[in-house]
Amino acid sequence: MRVRALAAHTPEAVRAALVARGWEGDPARFAAAGLHALVVLLEDVTDDEREALVRWAARCGTDVLTGPGWGLVAGAASRLAPLARFDRVPAGLERLAEPLGRYLMAHAEPPRRWVVAGGAIALDQPVLVGVLNVTPDSFSDGGTIAGVDDALRHAERLRADGAHLIDVGGESTRPGAAGVPAAEEAARVVPVVTALVAKGLGPVSVDTRKVDVARAALGAGAAAVNDVSGLAHDPGLAGAVHDAGAGIILMHMRGTPDTMDALASYTHVALEVADELRLAADRALGAGIDADRIALDPGFGFAKTAAQNLRLLDELATVVGLGYPVVVGPSRKRFLGAATGRPVTDRDRATAVACALAWERGARLFRVHDVALTREALALAGAVTGP
Repeated sequence: MRVRALAAHTPEAVRAALVARGWEGDPARFAAAGLHALVVLLEDVTDDEREALVRWAARCGTDVLTGPGWGLVAGAASRLAPLARFDRVPAGLERLAEPLGRYLMAHAEPPRRWVVAGGAIALDQPVLVGVLNVTPDSFSDGGTIAGVDDALRHAERLRADGAHLIDVGGESTRPGAAGVPAAEEAARVVPVVTALVAKGLGPVSVDTRKVDVARAALGAGAAAVNDVSGLAHDPGLAGAVHDAGAGIILMHMRGTPDTMDALASYTHVALEVADELRLAADRALGAGIDADRIALDPGFGFAKTAAQNLRLLDELATVVGLGYPVVVGPSRKRFLGAATGRPVTDRDRATAVACALAWERGARLFRVHDVALTREALALAGAVTGP
């Protein structure tokens, strides 16, 4: 008898082993997903539920750690699945079925598309979002695009390099940046959005947290809004997105760009970011925005230290587990410089690596300055992780 190791971080190794031994494709894929190890943290657990959880774990051979008000369960997805079924959940754990069922559904069937105005963006392959800043003071490219003609040329390069979506921003959100009046921001972005749409360089998203700017850009043909405040800055923004039938990216940030660095305090950064993004998604749903129009961004570089950003990147599956498409924007951020020692002008290689790591952890949209380099990194990551 021989013993050989299979990779445990992905179901693909088990699927490949089964197919090599005669299994059909779909049965092998489902079986591999069932064997894939998961770890879930349960909170707001009563003492009686803790006891019921320990008894269940002892019967089925699943690992459980518990403490006052919480439980941590580790095991194959197939072992956890009965806890998500109302007809099979053990007595005393009935409250667990619905939230665990939601998570297991998102794990087994992640979002396959993100709906924006005018259509849907498929998520079976990496989606590259090209950064187009028409600002004088953005942290890495401020002042490089002087007008509409420059913006068009830059957008054409981004599209030629593989961008699927162009994200137009008219207000810097670098740490310490002051706000820009809505009229000034709109004057920067709306002519660019209009020109991009007229040239067929869409779809276009507008990077704004202000309802007046969003309405003007959506009226000019933007298909989505990228809100760095996660609908916390302007209560009317959700209504504008809903009325336009647009998509929305909800990013995690605490405070504002000029206050966020002082708010980078977390006990467990991935869990807290996920909780705050869930609240943002609930705000969008409450305004009538359909769930398939919502994407979430963990906000690398916003109200997070370098160490917190790196930890969040490694634990990105916690955000992915919310069940929405995940966008990441690590491009040229300070935490990449902290890890590599490179200045802001020389962080595109690190950006590409960060995006490849994020793809492996479940991110599907990647907002970057250097689209060509990131496209190559993601092509390799996709080739490695794909069946």
